[in-house]
Amino acid sequence: MNAPDRCSPQTPHSHSRRTLLRSAGGLFAMGMLGGLSLAPGITLAAAMSKEDRDKLSPDQIIDALKQGNERFRNGKMRGQDYLAQQKASAAAQYPAAAILSCIDSRAPAEIILDAGIGDVFNARVAGNIVNDDMLGSLEFACALAGAKVIVVMGHTACGAIKGAIDDAKLGELTGLLSKIKPAIQATKYTGERTSKNYGFVDEVAKSNVRLGLDEIRRRSDVLAGLEKDGKIKIVGAMYNLASGRVDFLA
Repeated sequence: MNAPDRCSPQTPHSHSRRTLLRSAGGLFAMGMLGGLSLAPGITLAAAMSKEDRDKLSPDQIIDALKQGNERFRNGKMRGQDYLAQQKASAAAQYPAAAILSCIDSRAPAEIILDAGIGDVFNARVAGNIVNDDMLGSLEFACALAGAKVIVVMGHTACGAIKGAIDDAKLGELTGLLSKIKPAIQATKYTGERTSKNYGFVDEVAKSNVRLGLDEIRRRSDVLAGLEKDGKIKIVGAMYNLASGRVDFLA
């Protein structure tokens, strides 16, 4: 594609960098993917292209997200050139994954997965709940825009989970929290079942993620069909606010 080349700095390293990326089969030509040993200070200015995305399998994309989180946790994040990525992706977008995560300010998906502009769709709502609007957005992301992975990502110490456990009521938030309550009932836990017990809160958050996955498959024939055909994978994950680690759920 011409766009990434136009937006990349024309330095003596530019040609060799593009050659290196392409020699890897195009699998790491976007900012979110790890695996290449780039020299310190060299940034990836190219945005994801359709060709790059189409070469990736869902499993490769999931592995790339894991690698991105590992870089985040180890303080070895890529030198993202967001301005160049913005310009390179202005004409079109080809994200590899769609992430449904919580609105919590401490859990920005692109940052904790070390992704660049144009790499992922990111839908955020308190408690990472699945509703009609989110389902429609995920259907757009996968069926129309070509994303190959859906990640429903919860996190530890989630305020929405605590609110649901406490049966909190506040305007429209009341209805949102009611969508989390089935996860409370579905959580098998022998200890103190209150919002003050963070162990219980985190187990409910995991249950909420798993129920969200079930909800996507049950309510969206479009996404369930794509998954059945092997075109996408729908997976769950939990982000630990204390450690920075994202664990993908079995």
